[in-house]
Amino acid sequence: QRAGGDGGAAPAAAPSPPAADPVAAQPATTAAPAAAVGGDPIALLDSSQAALVDKIAAAIPDLEAKPDLSWTGETLAGTQATLDARDAPGPANVAWLGSVCIPGKLSSLTIFNGPLTDVPHLLSRCLYDKENNQLQFALDFRPRAYGAYEMVDAQGNYPGPEELGRKAFEYSGARSDFFNKFATTELQAEFNIMAKSLEDATPSAIQPSELDLLTGSPVAISLTMPATDQNAKILSEMREKAAETWLEWATDDSGEHAHRPGAPINTQYVYDAKMRQNAYLALRDYYTSTLG
Repeated sequence: QRAGGDGGAAPAAAPSPPAADPVAAQPATTAAPAAAVGGDPIALLDSSQAALVDKIAAAIPDLEAKPDLSWTGETLAGTQATLDARDAPGPANVAWLGSVCIPGKLSSLTIFNGPLTDVPHLLSRCLYDKENNQLQFALDFRPRAYGAYEMVDAQGNYPGPEELGRKAFEYSGARSDFFNKFATTELQAEFNIMAKSLEDATPSAIQPSELDLLTGSPVAISLTMPATDQNAKILSEMREKAAETWLEWATDDSGEHAHRPGAPINTQYVYDAKMRQNAYLALRDYYTSTLG
């Protein structure tokens, strides 16, 4: 069972529900099949991802490589895979940065934060299904405090105190913080505009696992689309926007995202330990099911 967020949160007005998925809201198109990508789409995405990791490292000087946790030539799915693993124990408090590339198959960037900040974790991943000429894309800013997001109903409403008791106010406060500080209407609109420009993209048929539901956000993007040059380019831009947005939050020195010493950090540490375990297990299950 997922742990709660910071205790003692004051009751907060429920935030506006996230904007409708622009792809899901569109009727199915009958356009001719898109042209196949001219080469390996993962090569483009990995090149962009490597540049993003360099940019993050330049902005966070104490982001250190972890050679004992990195790969330079492990074999996955019959291909030589690489993993660039790093962390930063300083103010940015990066508990794990993992940049994975399997040429011709997968480009994935995952960043988990430590308990000193409330900055969301980042999941950015694209799988290339060469046999079906498809790209499977997943992008999410994963909340740090539990907001009972998986309990939302079809109308966008969350359980109240009549069902959850005092916890309902705690969860409402966590949701309010997430939507007001991070997944703002403006940020959602930017990603919706980019998603609308994807060619023949549809909501992914892959159902999220229980662990994904427990650790994911209500603004997660999960799409399947033809592997075209245009789609690969747009996905690269979306991933760049997501990583740069995360970096702005992580390097914000205003103190807005830092926990004060004491109970908030201790509470966040207890929650993070469980959350990261669930998040790692969700990644393991995904990689096992898709890569064997």
